Amino acid sequence: MSLLARRPLRVGSGLIGSWVAEHPLVRRAKKIIFQPRGPEAGEVFLNQRRVFVLPTGAGLLFAAMLIALLLGSINYQLSLGFVLTFLMGSIAWIGMFYTFRNLAHLTLRPGRVEAVFAGEIAEFGIVIRSTSRFDRYAVSLSADAELAPVWADPAAGGETAVRIPVRVTERGWHAMPRVTLETSFPLGLWRAWSYWQPEMSVLGFPTPGPEGEPLPRSHADDPGGAEHTGKGAEDFAGVRSYAPGDSPRHLAWKAMARDPEGALLIKLLDGASHTQIWLDLANVPPHHGLEAALSCMTRWVLECESEALRYGLRLGAVSIAPALGPAHATACLTALALYAGRR
Repeated sequence: MSLLARRPLRVGSGLIGSWVAEHPLVRRAKKIIFQPRGPEAGEVFLNQRRVFVLPTGAGLLFAAMLIALLLGSINYQLSLGFVLTFLMGSIAWIGMFYTFRNLAHLTLRPGRVEAVFAGEIAEFGIVIRSTSRFDRYAVSLSADAELAPVWADPAAGGETAVRIPVRVTERGWHAMPRVTLETSFPLGLWRAWSYWQPEMSVLGFPTPGPEGEPLPRSHADDPGGAEHTGKGAEDFAGVRSYAPGDSPRHLAWKAMARDPEGALLIKLLDGASHTQIWLDLANVPPHHGLEAALSCMTRWVLECESEALRYGLRLGAVSIAPALGPAHATACLTALALYAGRR
């Protein structure tokens, strides 16, 4: 009977709580205080209304200590106790102003971000500019609760570039989460924070699949296979600049020794440089699902770049002509990341 009597109270309290949360006055107060915003393009200036200040845990403990000290001074009529209490209270009150000033009136500008593979961490570039005449210290920026924040010390009248880590969980475009800027400098008794939603996004490439399906090197008459037009795999055909993923076995040591700039160079072999491989989604074994098939093709793209094999991509209605190099690899990986069709 007691359980049945308690159940309406829980339901009632939930209804009351939801009614309070949805009340127009409460929603208006939240809008005035927290000022929720959507993505903001261009520079953003942190004015006074965008910076919030509240005491930290240490600040609350410090306030409790001051109250105890004040009560003891009143009880025992300690003049020095009054002096110490109001002196420490004044220092804490002034510390609130300096904590607020350490974050207010900063200008934020979005920077650059490089595409990553799904499951990796993207680093969003942010530029912090301070036009004030004093330095700022210990400003933390975070956008992903699972990753550690980055710290910045913006100098007076200068710009500071930081890179905020965010984990990309799947392929496709990902908007940058809301950035939280906060500081407790100089005393640690107060916490000042602000929010910013930059208009930035990063492209997540499909995760490279595990080794298993070999490159379609044979069947020249198959549009998903390879076409060999060169003479032999051992004929030297020139050099090119090193690209990430190239095999160290193809380094052109003699050409690098003659290069005055000491750049890394890769040998082009006549047979390899004229081998064309078509990577077709239709040629991935049918037991793979769509995401597994795209991951398999991503690994094929990386293998072709590593072995300096010219390759093209067929992905439904999308067709990319055979080529080689970082720009071609980026185009193929972008097509794989944005593919929205079916197998």
